Amino acid sequence: MMTVHEVSRITGLSVRTLRYYDQIGLLPPNKGTDSGYRLYDDSALEKLQQIMLFRELEIPLKTIGEIMNEPQYNGKSILDRQIELLKQRREHIDNLITFATGVKYIGVRFMDFSAFDKSKLDESAKKAKKLWGDTAEYREFEEKEKKRTAEDNDRLTEETMAFFAEFGSMRSHDPGDSEVQAQVARLQAFFSENFYRCSDKILLGLGKMYAGGGELTNNIDSVGGEGTAEFVHQAIEIYCTAHS
Repeated sequence: MMTVHEVSRITGLSVRTLRYYDQIGLLPPNKGTDSGYRLYDDSALEKLQQIMLFRELEIPLKTIGEIMNEPQYNGKSILDRQIELLKQRREHIDNLITFATGVKYIGVRFMDFSAFDKSKLDESAKKAKKLWGDTAEYREFEEKEKKRTAEDNDRLTEETMAFFAEFGSMRSHDPGDSEVQAQVARLQAFFSENFYRCSDKILLGLGKMYAGGGELTNNIDSVGGEGTAEFVHQAIEIYCTAHS
């Protein structure tokens, strides 16, 4: 048996928090002493461990109480549920990392994450994962990135956006026009020289991201004029189709 102060010491929870859990019926002590000490046994500590894990998962106390008071409640079923929730959170975090990596990978440092809710973010991240993943191209990008200064990165960003400004000046042309297609070839060569080997597959993926909406599309259109991102996307599709 352990007192509330001993439980506080080993768990890091405040005595006030433990007393609150007692007050709301979430974790009452197993018994009290004649001196008024509240005592917790091993089963209470096991239950507290489960409560703490649910709190790490940001489950409200009321919901935790409902879960733990279910007729079919048992320690194994609670752990199974917690493991599933943890796996879902890990997947979401992995998707966030992959999505951010994909944005970094394209060489343009403009992206507003607030434009995506979780469902859209996860969907975009899964698409990005198929494009980037653990590829030789991305490893090449990382190696080149390590050697660049902040000034180098700023310069490359400006040069990248200059490509889109030039695409914007061509919007009156057909995207399959030879001049536009030559510009696509120059963009591909620019990425291959400065970031990673930009294969047709990767280039096609970039084109889809450019026209995918959000801050990236807005920034391309801001330097090239409205519709530039979609124009580049169409030009890239024609270019890659011709090489397939």
